Amino acid sequence: MISYLEWAANAVFVLSVVLAARNNINTWWTGIIGCGLFAVLFYQYNLYADVTLMIFFIFTSVYGWTYWGAKKELHAIQRTPVTAFINLVLLAALATVAYGWILHSSTDAYAPFIDSIILMFSVLAQFLLMQRRVETWVCWLIVDTVAVPLYASRELYLTSFVYGLFWCNAWFGLYTWIKLYKKEKSGADKWPTNPIAAD
Repeated sequence: MISYLEWAANAVFVLSVVLAARNNINTWWTGIIGCGLFAVLFYQYNLYADVTLMIFFIFTSVYGWTYWGAKKELHAIQRTPVTAFINLVLLAALATVAYGWILHSSTDAYAPFIDSIILMFSVLAQFLLMQRRVETWVCWLIVDTVAVPLYASRELYLTSFVYGLFWCNAWFGLYTWIKLYKKEKSGADKWPTNPIAAD
């Protein structure tokens, strides 16, 4: 049975994602609330790496809220050199093993290594997103692919379904950002100069 907390966490989080897609500054405070609700939910299900991730998202959302409030235009979309991106992925993989081992050896965490994949690659994805790099969507695809079956295995079926939608959104984001990157690089198009949309 889906709890009221799971309904609330997903509803607010989906709202935040929709607002982000529309470049609306309200994405940040709604994201903070959504992450706070998810942190409580994941703690109840012994998904401690996800709790850590939600806390990380709260802090970066505060930064993003401040950053968007100060900016008048967005930076151009960028690509990460292949070698650099591979190194970042390897670093995230090593951090996954290390954090997973800590959870495995010192807590009663459920699926600590799998849960740690979501944590570490979400952190990497968030930093790439803040820098407006195309590769953020590759990392989100990894996160969502792992998250869907993990949450379903804990009977968090609504959350699993929502992350399935996020998986589809990540493919759309990857396609869209590559297209925009090519247009910006060729000078055929410019990114909108007002990221703080009112609607």
